[in-house]
Amino acid sequence: MNKWMQIAYNEAIKGMVSNDGGPFGAVIVKDDKIIASSHNKVLKTKDPTAHAEINSIRKASKILNSFDLSECILYTTCQPCPMCLGAIFWARIKTVYYGASKDDASVGGFDDSHFYDMINSKNSEVKLNQIDKEINAKLFELWNKKEDATLY
Repeated sequence: MNKWMQIAYNEAIKGMVSNDGGPFGAVIVKDDKIIASSHNKVLKTKDPTAHAEINSIRKASKILNSFDLSECILYTTCQPCPMCLGAIFWARIKTVYYGASKDDASVGGFDDSHFYDMINSKNSEVKLNQIDKEINAKLFELWNKKEDATLY
């Protein structure tokens, strides 16, 4: 097993054994050194966003004092869900290695297919309704006028 994936795997085991959350672990590496690692902590924290990848990104960002993790590599025990993919994109992580597939995860009860259906406009579980577009769109005009705005 890849040495970094082994660490992610060990995190997943640690989280399962302690009942912190599901069977997921992740590690973020930069310059061949571990920056952060974590496991799923949804049950422990009662936070549905406490996925292994998200937890690792939060820790790495704090350690590196940056929202830009473009020089980092993420290793995760499972193909990232859409939420984690969003966080990976926002963190600018360019390389991700994953172990199990989303289909493997669904066998364990972690089925992301309804999220992908929504992304592809095939899901009616969540209704997205736009309201007050004009006033809210003006926020971006204000942002663009802000002299000390930091784009992320």
